[in-house]
Amino acid sequence: MFKKILIANRGEIALRIQRACREMGIKSVVVYSEADREAKYVKLADESVCIGPPASGQSYLNMPAIIAAAEVTDAEAIHPGYGFLSENADFAERVEKSGFTFIGPTPDAIRMMGDKVSAKQAMIRSGVPCVPGSEGALPDDAKAIVQAARAIGYPVIIKAAGGGGGRGMRVVHTEAALLHAVQTTRAEAGAAFNNPSVYMEKFLQNPRHIEIQVLADQHKNAVWLGERDCSMQRRHQKIIEEAPAPGIPRRIIERIGDRCAAACKKIGYRGAGTFEFLFENGEFYFIEMNTRVQVEHPVTELVTGVDIVQMQIRIAANEKLPFTQRQVQMRGHAIEVRVNAEDPFKFTPSPGRITVWHAPGGPGVRVDSHVYTNYMVPPNYDSMIGKIIVHGDTREQALARMRTALSETVVEGISTNIPLHRELMVDAKFVEGGTSIHYLEKWLEHHKR
Repeated sequence: MFKKILIANRGEIALRIQRACREMGIKSVVVYSEADREAKYVKLADESVCIGPPASGQSYLNMPAIIAAAEVTDAEAIHPGYGFLSENADFAERVEKSGFTFIGPTPDAIRMMGDKVSAKQAMIRSGVPCVPGSEGALPDDAKAIVQAARAIGYPVIIKAAGGGGGRGMRVVHTEAALLHAVQTTRAEAGAAFNNPSVYMEKFLQNPRHIEIQVLADQHKNAVWLGERDCSMQRRHQKIIEEAPAPGIPRRIIERIGDRCAAACKKIGYRGAGTFEFLFENGEFYFIEMNTRVQVEHPVTELVTGVDIVQMQIRIAANEKLPFTQRQVQMRGHAIEVRVNAEDPFKFTPSPGRITVWHAPGGPGVRVDSHVYTNYMVPPNYDSMIGKIIVHGDTREQALARMRTALSETVVEGISTNIPLHRELMVDAKFVEGGTSIHYLEKWLEHHKR
């Protein structure tokens, strides 16, 4: 087992990884930008290294600075968290070439799954169902593009092969708009992801977003840890997640979960990962794989009792998975809300000093957050400042616990989206369960402030 791990991230996930290390008796090194000097995890770290100014391009995305920090502190492994460099194959490669262990998949697996076209082809070969679409990247030939769209049937969606986070996508309803949409998405993809390749898929009208959490070791063992429903989204960004997904028969979930685990073995995957699917009319359609720990990993931890971050570390240290698929037991229901420093209905960012921070507590309540009273939320990064996660024996109990937790939470000095969560937790359709990925956008239209 490693004696010292460098955490190449910030915010709540840096604290989460630090806690996992501490529990395992591993020393942690945190890197931080000048904007994060006062962060809780920096104060709690065994060692900390400032790697640059607030701009992430000069700090958290600065590969040489992160590797140099690992060298000067004698760290043995680097955990990238999520976001930033976590799915950057070049970074994983540089980490390993510099003599450190990258806590994540191999660079080749990150590359393959990071390109949506090659990921889809790998899934088709592994027997994982995919959204009907173009066989690979769209050609330059306009006629071939038009024919592909006719074969799939409108509406279609044009997606950047290297895209993510809701960027590089365009829905096309008519043939007249098709070629212009392809051209525009290509230009956007080239600028944003350095990869102008785009592909085409059938646009599903009212799907849910369901994902399967997997763990695979370096000894050809792979398991899946149930599913999560992440359909409550705004602009392709998740804000509420839960496990298990309400209203989907277990046999359908088990069938897709087993295929995901089998696909991990087939592609030689290692570490934690998430297969993301659209689910409509009883069918699963693969959209992408995240080759890292997810923001919403705590809901899976609460229903399975598996510490996913510790498992990432154990797998990277070449340990075997300590349990089989048969030993994975789902218990109860968990719900997570993301707490963002933003106006709850206009979504404008609200950085600044938190004058009062009072986190909720009680049975089945977990708060993953790096903030505290008098903490300064910097304007330089993502607006998420924490997550409130609850667990109950039933979904009804989890909802009741979340309502109680949200009523106890006090954040002053900045705006947060907690008022929005309070309203959604009593919304009849959400309480019923099984809303589509478009539900929240429509709800917000209807409840304009």
